[in-house]
Amino acid sequence: MEKPTYKELLDAGVHFGHLKKKWNPKMAPYIFMERKGIHIIDLNRTLESLERAGRAARQMAKAGKKIMFVATKKQARDIVSKAALGVGMPFVTDRWLGGMMTNFATIRRSVKKMQNIDRMLQDGTLSNVTKKERLTLTREKDKLEKVLGGIANLNRLPAAIFVVDIHHEHIAIAEAHKLGLRTFGMVDTNSDPNLVDYAVPANDDASKSIAIITNYMAECIRQGLEDRKSVKAEKEAAKQA
Repeated sequence: MEKPTYKELLDAGVHFGHLKKKWNPKMAPYIFMERKGIHIIDLNRTLESLERAGRAARQMAKAGKKIMFVATKKQARDIVSKAALGVGMPFVTDRWLGGMMTNFATIRRSVKKMQNIDRMLQDGTLSNVTKKERLTLTREKDKLEKVLGGIANLNRLPAAIFVVDIHHEHIAIAEAHKLGLRTFGMVDTNSDPNLVDYAVPANDDASKSIAIITNYMAECIRQGLEDRKSVKAEKEAAKQA
């Protein structure tokens, strides 16, 4: 997978940080300059960080580990859910329920409930309930689906999370820390890059910037999954030889 070029990052506006007065001084190593009161991110540092993060994500996918994508900001939701679905990874894009990972057993129960309602609506178990009851159940299922749909197939905790805007998703980051999970994140100039293991300095507000970083991460995961397939195939071939 080719990582994006300097020019592609520039065109996507990855370099636009926040207003100088909103900055987090820990981002100083990643800031190139200030222009008209706005911090400009050093894209050379973004490229280095992206490569490092992508390599780690690829290794994880190759080892069969799950990386959960988290982005509840409006402009990131569709981009992130599409990228995660494309590589079969779990995602949270509606809202982060406190305890989504630290209280995973409870969350799994809600997922089971959602799946049960869905099954009952499909297989005719509910043929003798009133229209109103059916509507209530359908509504409840839709509500659960919105919040939990992206983690419906997650039977155990992921090994890592990839977060767009670590400032906005601080609860998810805190839960990941508590559980000792690896953390990847797009980090803008108003955040503390030390809060994640793999910080990618980037504009986390513009959809083009979110897309270029997220899609690269998803592509690295896809490659890791391919690597995993070929290793398996080689093992099978060796067995039969």
